[in-house]
Amino acid sequence: MTSIRAQNASGNPIQHKNKKVLRVITRLNIGGPSIQAVSLTSRLKAFGYNSLLVHGSRSPGEGDMGYLLAREGVEALKVPDLQRSVNPKRDFDAACQLYRVLCDFEPDILHTHTAKAGALGRLAAVLYNLTRGRRHPVRMVHTYHGHVFDGYFGKRSTAVFLGLERWLARWTDRIIAISPRIADEITKRYVIGRSDQVCSIRLGFDLAPFVGIDDNMCRAARERLAVPDNTLVVTTVGRLTEIKKHDLFLEMAQRVFSRRQDVLFFVVGDGELRVKLESMARALGLKAVVRFLGWRQDLSTIYAASHLFVLTSRNEGTPVALIEAMASGIPGISTDVGGVRDVITSPSVGSVVPFGDADALASEALSILTRNSTERRAMGMRARDVVSKRFTIERLVREIAHLYGELIDEE
Repeated sequence: MTSIRAQNASGNPIQHKNKKVLRVITRLNIGGPSIQAVSLTSRLKAFGYNSLLVHGSRSPGEGDMGYLLAREGVEALKVPDLQRSVNPKRDFDAACQLYRVLCDFEPDILHTHTAKAGALGRLAAVLYNLTRGRRHPVRMVHTYHGHVFDGYFGKRSTAVFLGLERWLARWTDRIIAISPRIADEITKRYVIGRSDQVCSIRLGFDLAPFVGIDDNMCRAARERLAVPDNTLVVTTVGRLTEIKKHDLFLEMAQRVFSRRQDVLFFVVGDGELRVKLESMARALGLKAVVRFLGWRQDLSTIYAASHLFVLTSRNEGTPVALIEAMASGIPGISTDVGGVRDVITSPSVGSVVPFGDADALASEALSILTRNSTERRAMGMRARDVVSKRFTIERLVREIAHLYGELIDEE
């Protein structure tokens, strides 16, 4: 993998005045990619990078993080035909619109986030570099916030997407993976890109709202959410889609509830499987103890009321909700997928179990819930310490600025 060297003697990124970055993301739905795209667009101004953020349309039922634009002071351009689902006509129109944006903006760097934006954005950039941009080609960067090669599509569709990603990698200057495990999967398992193209850069966030949660906020949150006294709360957050495997969360909840009746389970998020999952909760006898809360912007309140966070996904990049929960002082349990081990770094902060094993999830959950409040609190504080040091927004911005500077210096 490449190293990031564009820095001065003090270790700070070299500033490149008046360089332009076109940042493209498929949509501003709830999740880490949206947070990263908006934060980087805003904060890289300090390093001399003037960015234009382009995003597409959310799918029906997806939560909206467009409110981040106003909060971060970011102006964005919407390309309505850019969307997650495959639609040949709209995809072609979106690629054409992205090509026109490239011609108008004339960026030094194109940085794409998420699969569809990465495909259409880089296709448009290849055409741009062969036509309008041939005298000053745009340098291409793509971030894998995970990948869609496991659990999303059938074998035939996955093979097509893999072929396209391998071809696009030939034209891409840098490929970023958000964890070492994702980098290894991309380069070794899926044979995308060359070792000199790929680098691993961990996610980074402003975790202050979560790190600041204290005992008083926890008491207020449980009162606001009507959590009875002496009741423990197990929480999960994410889109209610097949890849997140909330059915596994409910199976775990049934096993835990059969042993302890002083537990509530919060399911935060929405999606196409909500009705099915609500029906499953009723069939498992969990209607009274599982609360489907939908999308919430007050996640700090949710975490403040919780005692344990559980992630049951089949495929992940680096799970943002897990990072936020641990920053809130909550131990985490997760299936062993994607970049989870970059977050749950040791048994002292949480547990990692094989994917699909509801018994193991329940066993680990009961182990943590059975501890006294002092032990759980100490575990949560260790979790907070780990993620608040590893996933800072300041570190992320510096490393991306390093990478951009390296590309510019290669010209």
